[in-house]
Amino acid sequence: MTTDFAIRYGEHVTRARRDGRPVVALESTIISHGLPHPDNIRVAREIEQAVRDNGAVPATIGMIGGEVIVGLEDHQVERLASAESVAKLSVRDLAVAAARRADGATTVAATSAIAAAAGIGVFATGGLGGVHREANVTYDESADLTALARTPIVVVCAGVKSILDVGATLERLETLGVSVAGFRTRRFPGFFITDGGFDLDWQLDSPEQVADFIRARAEQGVSEGALVLANPLPTDEQLDPALHDRTLATGLNLLAEQNITGKAVTPFLLGHFHSSTEGRSLAVNIRIILRNAALAARIAVATSSGSSAPVGFAVPA
Repeated sequence: MTTDFAIRYGEHVTRARRDGRPVVALESTIISHGLPHPDNIRVAREIEQAVRDNGAVPATIGMIGGEVIVGLEDHQVERLASAESVAKLSVRDLAVAAARRADGATTVAATSAIAAAAGIGVFATGGLGGVHREANVTYDESADLTALARTPIVVVCAGVKSILDVGATLERLETLGVSVAGFRTRRFPGFFITDGGFDLDWQLDSPEQVADFIRARAEQGVSEGALVLANPLPTDEQLDPALHDRTLATGLNLLAEQNITGKAVTPFLLGHFHSSTEGRSLAVNIRIILRNAALAARIAVATSSGSSAPVGFAVPA
């Protein structure tokens, strides 16, 4: 039996493609692996609503029964949020998972690649993956980095997850040719905390400036890499830095003691933050993704302004 493995679109995204409306891509690992149940279902709906409230159409990306879907319907989001056997899918896993007819949640790397293939130019997430601590020994580095080097998309995020080696990650992004800019800041945020401790070369101050970046990249035809747009939390909304540092230190010790590596590191540490901070890190995480979703929507709207369809968004005949 021949099966069609082509990307499928949710009905609301199909309408947006037809009408030339701005669309924002959203990942699904935050639903299945990033937040505890039942908060994950509620937050997934709030993220999509934040996109709508700012003038764009949300397209949450995931895999259901082996099919890549751009624009999960609500019942499909519930399935990924509730099932116990949801695979965590990076780019390399997509075809294998399709062959296995798996349910899967897409990482930053996979979401970016699928969104670009679908012609969506803006993606909102919480924090990027990156170079893990002690990567000089383990060679543990997120596939997010190499995927962004070849994917023309704007990723709105709160920097790199602070559980990683932030400095090394910025160095790798530079080497890979991935553009990095702060949104109204020249300091790189640290996910849960406003300032991750590193300067940035570039700052963009409005959705319109980000839209100009998208147009310039397309018209120059030189780079196919992503823009990592770092959108820090206001200082009064961040996790207390001292609490953050203590929690991170104990979490890293537990990783070593339990020999946890690879894909299991991030969900383990995020879970540790949630329990050790008595839910405060979860509240911060939610604020991060809601703010990023709203900003991504404003960028998508600015990108589509003055044209029949958003720049870089494919509208079939």
